[in-house]
Amino acid sequence: MPRSGRVRTVAETASASTAGRANVGAMKSHTEYLWMNVPTRRAFVNITDEVAAAVEKSGVREGMVLVNAMHISASVFINDAESGLHADYDAWLERLAPHAPTSQYRHNDTGEDNADAHLKRQVMGREVVIAITKGALDFGPWEQVFYGEFDGRRRKRVLVKVIGE
Repeated sequence: MPRSGRVRTVAETASASTAGRANVGAMKSHTEYLWMNVPTRRAFVNITDEVAAAVEKSGVREGMVLVNAMHISASVFINDAESGLHADYDAWLERLAPHAPTSQYRHNDTGEDNADAHLKRQVMGREVVIAITKGALDFGPWEQVFYGEFDGRRRKRVLVKVIGE
């Protein structure tokens, strides 16, 4: 908050944050869709390289990238690319929301059999936002981006939206 005690407007904040900067870059936006077609019911797919390629293609040097699973039975998350961890995720999620018996879920009364997939997605998350610094994904040690599939065997989309300058 400014010393005067009043809240700045968006225009005043932008003006104050760019004061003294001779050359402010123009905001850029770039959108790509990754199409996933996992042949199994559940799987984790490393999509780090595809996200990094979209960032590079965008030309954004400083900004953020949103990576969003655009289906209600899939997720996007960040963690380690370690097969034991992924096996642990799969076993843990199956204990939390077991697929069978499918009759245990009211959602499946509609004739579907994927209620567990909706619950697993809720736990693992819908999307991630990653900082872009000097044109690259700004990760901590061992962090990578994964697509989590919980009701596979059909085509689904992942949104990659890059914003910055």
